[in-house]
Amino acid sequence: MRITVRGQIGHHLCAHVHKRIAWLPKPSFTHRSTVAIGRSPQSSSQTPDQGAARRPSRARGIPEATVARLPLYLRALTALSERSVPTVSSEELAAAAGVNSAKLRKDFSYLGSYGTRGVGYDVEYLVYQISRELGLTQDWPVVIVGIGNLGHALANYGGFASRGFRVAALLDADPAVVGSSAAGLPVRHMDELESIVESQHVSIGVITTPPGAAQQVCDRLVEAGVTSILNFAPTVLTVPDGVDVRKVDLSIELQILAFHEQRKAGEEPDRTESVLDRAPGPVRAAAAKLRRAAGGSGKARTAAEPSAKDAEAAPKGKPGKGGEGELSAVMPA
Repeated sequence: MRITVRGQIGHHLCAHVHKRIAWLPKPSFTHRSTVAIGRSPQSSSQTPDQGAARRPSRARGIPEATVARLPLYLRALTALSERSVPTVSSEELAAAAGVNSAKLRKDFSYLGSYGTRGVGYDVEYLVYQISRELGLTQDWPVVIVGIGNLGHALANYGGFASRGFRVAALLDADPAVVGSSAAGLPVRHMDELESIVESQHVSIGVITTPPGAAQQVCDRLVEAGVTSILNFAPTVLTVPDGVDVRKVDLSIELQILAFHEQRKAGEEPDRTESVLDRAPGPVRAAAAKLRRAAGGSGKARTAAEPSAKDAEAAPKGKPGKGGEGELSAVMPA
């Protein structure tokens, strides 16, 4: 028998039924793992999804700033796990990671982890959850290009293997370096790059070459199929869409520290003198050359610019202090 409900009563009844259906939980057909790293799951709501390890963070809507902080949380959690600490509060974990607790809780909300009031976060489960989100539950082969001092140091760094990164090959173009070994691995020629990337399924490349060769190496890596690059060369790389680059420049970090040290010591630059007077010789010489080409532009002469009297007194063929002759002699390679 079919019953038809018409009019305003039928409209409200249908709306009520649809509203109730919309709030019903959707069935999930995803097979979920029942084993987490180092522990058994406490409840089905915390059971990790095996497919999430390969799911990109961008698809999950995690901000890049949060992704950058996840390794800090993981390092602090790993230290707690090694001390057999079962749970940790947001305040304690935030202090260990060097962030504020509100930011930490916000970051963890993107992972779907909210902790337990009065208990905190389960350390072992958070280690698994962050490792999964960062893709560290699988092996990542890495190639290092440029086996100088820095390349040797990175090849011997033991932290790669413990964090899921395996150095698959060391590459260099210098015949004097090719054939040597570092960290038990032979240094192979750059001509083998493409075959290594294909056979080892490499997606991450590390560049430790001089700055002049970095872009060419980067292009070779991208053409071979590498989609993530860690750049130690002091230069900016140009890459196509879909390729991620992370830059590590130790000199920039040292300059930032020098800025803070100057401020802590109360050494404000003297405003009565030009900033160029405190700059290195090559910078002063280049600035002086530009001002001479521009006719001086009415600005006061600095120590980098010899006066006309000094220029006449200077022996011919020998430029004065800070002149062009000094530029090529002291300009860093």
